Amino acid sequence: MEMVPSEENQLVPKEIENASEEPRVLCIVQDTTNAKTVNERLTLNLPASTTLSKLFEDVAHKASYVNGTFDLAWGKTGDMGSLDPSSETSLTESGFEPGKRNFLQLTDKDGEQPQIASDESGTAGSSGLDDSSQERFIGPLPRDGTVGCSSDYSSPSYSYSSILNKSDTGYVGLVNQAMTCYLNSLLQTLFMTPEFRNALYNWEFEESEEDPVTSIPYQLQRLFLLLQTSKKRAIETTDVTRSFGWDSSEAWQQHDVQELCRVMFDALEQKWKQTEQADLINQLYQGKLKDYVRCLECGYESWRIDTYLDIPLVIRPFGASQAYGSVEEALQAFVQPETLDGANQYFCERCKKKCDARKGLRFLHFPYLLTLQLKRFDFDYTTMHRIKLNDRMSFPEELDMGPFIDVEDEKSPQTESCTDSGAENEGSCHSDQMCNDFSADDGVDEGICLDSASSTERVLKPKVPSLNTSSLTFELFSVMVHSGSAAGGHYYACIKSFSDGQWYSFNDQHVSKITQEDIRKTYGGSSGSRGYYSSAFASSTNAYMLIYRLKDPTRNAKYLDCEDFPEHIKHLVQREKESEEQEKRQREIERNTCKIKLFCMHPVKMMTMMENKLEVHKDKTLREATEMAYKLMELDGVVPLDCCRLVKYDEFHEYLERSYEGEDDTPMGLLLGGVKSSYMFDLLLETRRAEQVFQPYKPGEVMVKVHVVDLKTDTIAPPVSIRAYLNQSITEFKQLIAQATELSAETMRVVLERCYNDLRLLYVPNKTLKAEGFFRSNKVFVESSESPDHQVTFTDSLLWKLLDRHGNTIRLFVSLPVQSPGTNRTICQKVGGETEFSEGSKGNRNSVEAILEESTEKLKNLSLQQQQCSSTSDSQKTSDTSDFEHIETPSPSQEPDSSSISAVVAVDNRELENRIRAAGGGVAYSDPETQFPGEERSDSEVNNDRSTSSVDSDILSSSHSSDTLCNADSGPIQLANGLDSHSITSSRRSKANEGKKETWDTAEEDSGTDSEYDENGKSKAESYYLYFRAEPYAQEDGSGEGGQKCVLVHVDKRITLSAFKQNLEPFVGVTSTQFKVFRVYANNQEFESVRLNETLSSFSDDNKVTIRLGRALKKGEYRVKVYQLLVNDAEPCKFLVDTVFAKGMTVKQSKEELMPQLKDQCKLDLNIDKFRLRKKTWKNPGTVFLDYHVYEEDINISSNWEVFLEVLDGPEKMKSMSQLAVLTRRWTPAQMKLEPFQEVVLESSSVEELKEKLSEISGIPLENLEFAKGRGTFPCDISVLEIHQDLDWNPKVSTLNVWPLYICDDGAVVFYRDSTEEPMEQSEDERNELMKKESSRLLKTGHRVSYSPRKEKALKIYLDGGPVKDPGQD
Repeated sequence: MEMVPSEENQLVPKEIENASEEPRVLCIVQDTTNAKTVNERLTLNLPASTTLSKLFEDVAHKASYVNGTFDLAWGKTGDMGSLDPSSETSLTESGFEPGKRNFLQLTDKDGEQPQIASDESGTAGSSGLDDSSQERFIGPLPRDGTVGCSSDYSSPSYSYSSILNKSDTGYVGLVNQAMTCYLNSLLQTLFMTPEFRNALYNWEFEESEEDPVTSIPYQLQRLFLLLQTSKKRAIETTDVTRSFGWDSSEAWQQHDVQELCRVMFDALEQKWKQTEQADLINQLYQGKLKDYVRCLECGYESWRIDTYLDIPLVIRPFGASQAYGSVEEALQAFVQPETLDGANQYFCERCKKKCDARKGLRFLHFPYLLTLQLKRFDFDYTTMHRIKLNDRMSFPEELDMGPFIDVEDEKSPQTESCTDSGAENEGSCHSDQMCNDFSADDGVDEGICLDSASSTERVLKPKVPSLNTSSLTFELFSVMVHSGSAAGGHYYACIKSFSDGQWYSFNDQHVSKITQEDIRKTYGGSSGSRGYYSSAFASSTNAYMLIYRLKDPTRNAKYLDCEDFPEHIKHLVQREKESEEQEKRQREIERNTCKIKLFCMHPVKMMTMMENKLEVHKDKTLREATEMAYKLMELDGVVPLDCCRLVKYDEFHEYLERSYEGEDDTPMGLLLGGVKSSYMFDLLLETRRAEQVFQPYKPGEVMVKVHVVDLKTDTIAPPVSIRAYLNQSITEFKQLIAQATELSAETMRVVLERCYNDLRLLYVPNKTLKAEGFFRSNKVFVESSESPDHQVTFTDSLLWKLLDRHGNTIRLFVSLPVQSPGTNRTICQKVGGETEFSEGSKGNRNSVEAILEESTEKLKNLSLQQQQCSSTSDSQKTSDTSDFEHIETPSPSQEPDSSSISAVVAVDNRELENRIRAAGGGVAYSDPETQFPGEERSDSEVNNDRSTSSVDSDILSSSHSSDTLCNADSGPIQLANGLDSHSITSSRRSKANEGKKETWDTAEEDSGTDSEYDENGKSKAESYYLYFRAEPYAQEDGSGEGGQKCVLVHVDKRITLSAFKQNLEPFVGVTSTQFKVFRVYANNQEFESVRLNETLSSFSDDNKVTIRLGRALKKGEYRVKVYQLLVNDAEPCKFLVDTVFAKGMTVKQSKEELMPQLKDQCKLDLNIDKFRLRKKTWKNPGTVFLDYHVYEEDINISSNWEVFLEVLDGPEKMKSMSQLAVLTRRWTPAQMKLEPFQEVVLESSSVEELKEKLSEISGIPLENLEFAKGRGTFPCDISVLEIHQDLDWNPKVSTLNVWPLYICDDGAVVFYRDSTEEPMEQSEDERNELMKKESSRLLKTGHRVSYSPRKEKALKIYLDGGPVKDPGQD
């Protein structure tokens, strides 16, 4: 026997029939504490009854760790909550799912790695595990593509074979915020630079002068201290980036590490002004070089002194096929002078003429810390894309820079020192060879340029004698590596410690020892020869920045030890330790905090269900948790604390699971089943009035919401909640309801709504609630009366009809068109709830408005008349209406002629139309097919432009609700509390549709439209069989523009669109054929609903509908968008008009109808023989439509169809469908130009005929003519630099309709050329210029742009704490 906790937290015996039959839980554990184990998985298959503490023991044994030195957290949830290692709750109670994979992560405890168990304690014999527990785990899962942590980077060419734990390396990593690996690499390099670190420690922060949050040096100082003293495996860099003025979005921007180095040094110099460290960056990193031009005739030299912080070395010279093999070779090329001759001659100031000259760079001074940038990122002018050069470039561990400095330079007798501004224009190292200048983001040059020759000599000459080659040996200590492409990648740093000479890899949070072999792997390249394409197949992991330190024992510093720290640093270390301890305690509190959803039906705030998150320590009692929830829900002063209690709640089913009587002093951890990342239930803060008593909720009970139905008044009362047991019989359940509602149980009918609109009558007395389908939360309708409705079959009863209508009524917000400017009416709300007109002038209230109001009153009276006569009647089904639109009543024999009433409604409606036409004032509808000007705009324009049609109409602002009914059951549902029917239906409908996807009307539109009239032209007036009620509505959000009015419509969603439109006629003020219905979706997109026979079943509560004036489509009519085809324009597709084509219409007839529209709206006055219509497939022209073609017979047409209109230069050449119209374009290589398009009409699909026609129009001999099919979307643009080689010229086929041509329809693009014509010879500059023009042209047209580079955000560090946002930029 096993003891398990019950719902009341009492231990009760549980019988385990067979241990082998007990469910088992599969736990998959990822060890994230070590880079070596991060891709491995530990798998344990444990019995479901295993406790959490036992799970920790088994994981410790499996991973060979000491139990208690690690944490386990959920691996697949966003919360990442930790598990309690001391909990005795079972796995299933802790949220583990039997039969499924449960993912966990093994993490550091308090920032420290787990302790490795000794061999003795790690053996199975000494672990205390019994035989059964030995069988609990399986071996590690095999590695697959899904395994691995996305935040951990693993280089493909980098070996982790020698990775050690952090305790062995002694170094701390940096956490990658998202894409901040470039920052981490630079920070670790600066930290491992003794001179920089020590100088940073010597700087003292004055809190009185600056905010520590925005102080960059202070935050760097804190970070370096943590890197040196923290016990954590890795620390965050968020404080540093916050001091840069960066927000969280910057963490997702990857930048260049060299760019960051320049910007950070500039920011530090600004912050260190007027301090001892003001010149630190220059002292450590700045060198000097001379940019000179020397005349080869007279020896006159003009020069300028430039400073540099790094030396950019070219990997592969421009236009060369081979890369430099080593850093020494690239340095030699850097100082190699070039000769200016020919067109590039230099104007010599001494010779007073243009002479041959030599231009170059000479190093004058090398910095103490020498930074070399390997320029691996380049631009490919062929593809117009950025590329990365992965060629091999070796670099020595010790670099002798002696050969690269010219000591005798200043002593040359022919040299004249001069700062010549003209030399700057000839090209300095910054503007030409050194493309990475050291300027700030605003473009201001950072370099130091001396003002006079005399001052230059004074500065340099004392240093020149001291420069000797023996003192210019530099040793490598940092290699910043980039892995990836020009579009993005990953940075990490290989750094040598000056303490022990050991190389380490600093790869974000992972720090490990590496060897010289690992450094050599960062040279890049492949094992083969260095050919032009070598970098394409080389490793993408290679060195990007190298930092050397001058070997000078007098200057080489060592790292400061903790005991040697300045006093202000010691105080900072103490504060950081205290902060870390506080953080540790806070983590411990977080680990023991239960976080659960909290709900409360607020008694004041609109009686709405409020939601919040309750965070309570597991040791807090229920009483203390209730106080916390009370304050959280802001009930102080609203309800006394003793009138509140916490209960277990299921939000999804709206079910109160249980209450906690007598457990006020029980810890929340015990009540909630421990600390979990998520709970399968919620808590509800329940409130009561002072005179009420809380009802106990016991486990096993079900909640039932009981709605009382009154057939006499056609009302459904608000719900009364009762609790029942699943094993109760229907008879017992009725007695329970009778006690709560004071109804008679003998005559009671109980109807269960099992799911949305699924009604089930409970009539078997002895059947249990469970057998009837009751669940946690249920809804029933009860009716108890002596009515004869009891004897009728349930589906034919009045009760069913009332419930059926209740379940199918939805609420719609309908926006009406803007009212006519001539009317000056507003809707005024009286105290009694009625509405009346407020007139600008009594004389205005006539004609259309008066007729509509009179008609509405007639409909109201008619509704009341039929309501009286139909209480004991049934509607007669007519042959021309669907069964779905009828709601039957019990006794057909007693029914008066309701069809005649329906006919009266229809006749009255037609009379209404005629009277509106006769007395419409400024609006006349002489023809039911009158087309409104607003209809001429495209649907897409209507959707984008919220303005309404240009035709205004009087809007009926009804002075009362208009109920249009034919049956008694379609009357309004009056509730006991005075609310209308929607107060019930809205909540149930919104709940029922919560999470449902909306059904779009586009599916309806694809199959055309249905007419509102039958074949005889009579109105299909079956529209008044279903419930419809409308009333004026004032929009609260102010979205109604220009006086736009709205009505709130309650309607049975089984009504057809046709009937819905006819019901709206009195409110729109025109007949249903003269307005269109648009459904509005969540993103304010509008789609027209056109299927008149379709019901509103796809609509749901509170959907929005917009009414727009304009002729609605009839059956067989289609809206068509007409675009002009301009084959030789930059934009070949131009929208013209929206129009309507009808089934059976010929192309010629449609052209005749188009002509006046084109003239009025587009100013195109065309002759019917001077333009053609043709198929449009996106932007591609297709089949030419001939005048005699008939829509739907010869041409398939659909809703929202699109066609091209093409203006002809001459008479139409296309006469039959057997012909083929091809668009041809000549390519002239000698001029590097494409000629305009010309159309060629072929009588067959013969290649020979095509060649003959092309030869005729071009004059190219037939034997020299070659052709190729264009690729892609019309106009098949291609670069003139690629067309000659890239297209498949002269395919070996005899017909056009076979592979690789497949020219089977009109509109195909064919290029042709003269095979004897050679391409134009171009210089490199001309070719580059043409490349730029072609790239710009193709980008503008949107063709052949297969690559869209990520927009790079400029890297900036803000010295004032952050950027100033433009308020208008949002």
